[in-house]
Amino acid sequence: MLGKILQSLKWYVFSLEIPFRDAMHAYDPTSLRLFVAVCEERNIALAAQREAIVPSAVSKRIAQMEAQAGTPLLARGRRGVALTPAGETLWRYAREALQLLERMQAELTAYAEGVQGQVRVFASMSALAQFLPADVGRFAREYAQVRVSMEEREIWEVVRGVEEGRADIGVCWDAVDLGRLQRFAYREDRLAVVLPTGHALAGRKRLRFADTLDHEHVDILGRSIMKTTQQRQAAIAGKPLRTRLQVATVDAACRIVAAQLALAIVPREEARLFEQPLGLAVVPLADDWARRRFVLAVRDAKALTPAARLLLDSLRAGAGQPAG
Repeated sequence: MLGKILQSLKWYVFSLEIPFRDAMHAYDPTSLRLFVAVCEERNIALAAQREAIVPSAVSKRIAQMEAQAGTPLLARGRRGVALTPAGETLWRYAREALQLLERMQAELTAYAEGVQGQVRVFASMSALAQFLPADVGRFAREYAQVRVSMEEREIWEVVRGVEEGRADIGVCWDAVDLGRLQRFAYREDRLAVVLPTGHALAGRKRLRFADTLDHEHVDILGRSIMKTTQQRQAAIAGKPLRTRLQVATVDAACRIVAAQLALAIVPREEARLFEQPLGLAVVPLADDWARRRFVLAVRDAKALTPAARLLLDSLRAGAGQPAG
């Protein structure tokens, strides 16, 4: 994270077309802070009073910056100062650079003191049943002083919880409307058909969803987006989605399948937990929509607490590793 901040500072300086080494001398944090104060007060004397420094020192700093820029930054008048176009540009970059430095200092302080705090995570059922616990476990072993609370929620509630600030990070399928939330790629899974081993479809290597519509399905409550998606795909295929039973968990759905009462469509990794114990066949769905992409959703990554930002970065870094 610190490296990213320093790279951002370099970019701000380069965008002003100033040699980096010279610019770091003329545009040091103190000079930038004084310049921002002048821009906000529109008066050098008032800015000097605010920053507890003599006006002549402020004027000298600004003169050095103007010399480095090769153009006036302020238009001085009897009642105060006005910004030139170059001054407006520097003011914008100066504020952003100072904000980055403040963030850097806050994060370094947190590391020095030992990052502590609590991070609240809302996650969909599938994320909690598959990869999220292992990923959070790895994080918890590295940052023992950070407490991570995870709550299972329906997808729409994951989004609303992050929007309302009840959760720091949301983990869910990207099929839901995430609104204005920032999202980061996390992991993927694939849906599969769970069948009794003697079922007519059990010998296939892959199945199309349309192939399952002549058979009765188990409906798993709490997975509304998945159900809506299947109903839409059934309508496209011109066949009804025949639901025989409703259950609350994948475990219960697999036991219904083992009893040869219906088939079930669940995430492949979840189904494999019951494949051998219950003697089931797990056949991946070949449809494009059956490949699900999960995201990490936050309101503003820059505004996260150090503990929440650490967890977000850890989950993003671990997304390329095998789950478990």
